[in-house]
Amino acid sequence: MYWDVKTVKPLPDYRIYVEIENGRKGVFDLKPYLVHGAFRELQDVHYFNQVDILFGAVTWPNEQDIAPETLLAEMVSIESKET
Repeated sequence: MYWDVKTVKPLPDYRIYVEIENGRKGVFDLKPYLVHGAFRELQDVHYFNQVDILFGAVTWPNEQDIAPETLLAEMVSIESKET
């Protein structure tokens, strides 16, 4: 689908670089989420760096994920792949 994530890379300071199937590229900041519920586990940088894609969504091993609509709404777009 047009909102499926095709690339995700962990970045410093609890951010992730994402590329969406529709061609959008950007950076999503997870810092505001790290104090809430299951997202607290992401404060562990080693665990945070295990970010992956499952069925087109950004996920972590213990089933944390970012809703596609949240990702698209809050992602800061960038022009190139350089991060």
